[in-house]
Amino acid sequence: MRAFTWGHVRQLESAARAFTCTLAAHTGLVPKRDEVVFVDIDSKVKQVYGPAKQCASFGYTKQRGLHFQIVTVKTGTCAPVIVATRLRKGSANSGKGAASLLREALATVRAMGITAQIIVRADSAYFSHKVVEVCRTAGARFSLAVAVKKKIREAIAHIAEDAWTPIKYTDAIWDAEEERWISDAEIAEVPFTAFTSKKKAFHTTARLIVRRVKRLNPKSVPEGQAELFGVWRHHVIFTDSPFILAQAEPMHREHAVVEQVFADREDSALAHLPSGKFTANAAWLTPAATAYNLTRAAGHLASVFHARARTGTIRRHLINIPARIATGARRVTLHLPQFWRWADDFTDLWTTTGQRMVT
Repeated sequence: MRAFTWGHVRQLESAARAFTCTLAAHTGLVPKRDEVVFVDIDSKVKQVYGPAKQCASFGYTKQRGLHFQIVTVKTGTCAPVIVATRLRKGSANSGKGAASLLREALATVRAMGITAQIIVRADSAYFSHKVVEVCRTAGARFSLAVAVKKKIREAIAHIAEDAWTPIKYTDAIWDAEEERWISDAEIAEVPFTAFTSKKKAFHTTARLIVRRVKRLNPKSVPEGQAELFGVWRHHVIFTDSPFILAQAEPMHREHAVVEQVFADREDSALAHLPSGKFTANAAWLTPAATAYNLTRAAGHLASVFHARARTGTIRRHLINIPARIATGARRVTLHLPQFWRWADDFTDLWTTTGQRMVT
């Protein structure tokens, strides 16, 4: 990989996307029967040590590192599957190159044969007219977090007090008599036109969904904002989701599942970036994602439990096992541990894989 150029990295990424489509087709890794599919994009700075790493620099984490993006696809019945990756220099903005990466990811999802409604979820770093344009061109919906700035504060101020609805949130209690949640969090929505500073073609009108949560520390209220922000903290989503308010808001919060993918990768191939050469590390990121998807497919074929388990759990239960291989009479015999808890799951994986290889 140290001899790779950026062109070689792009070729490897293209091959990995084709492999992911084939893997999904043979294993049913991403169900096609679900009515909605979520595509999540996020980034993380991987800390590295020493200035010899090409393009390693200090970003928002204040640590020397390389900044990588990951795009995953998931449904309500399956765990996330990585469909696109890209490595950038450590000081790169979180949203840099997001539109082109998302375009490739959405094309891959459609190439898997998925015809369901796609909703793209992301945090506020990806709130841009380019990301929205890619979503709409691909026929996908978007659900993007928004930083609370002046125009957003003005929109929140116009929400009527009786428009707020309590939701099930931390420490919420269900009131059976009134048939509603008693909670410190409430949600509301208001129409909003974004990107008005761009040319008219990029102006986008959609729903602004606001969640407000009571402040635990009133002293943290910004100066001059006591009337609007004296009691509540506001979390804002810009979305054209077809779902009603009570469904769209918790659906966006589930975007946090992408952090589990980061944790899984750092527990495996991304425990470190092995080379001092940038293109080698960029290439390393691609097979790391492929290994994740293969492990996820193995868990999916083994059992319902392993289909949702972390990849580290799948490796411990079904891959790194104390088995012994013996040969005799021109046959290979695999001796598994006695009284092994996961014997049935391993057997199902072995049998299913063999049948699919024959077909």
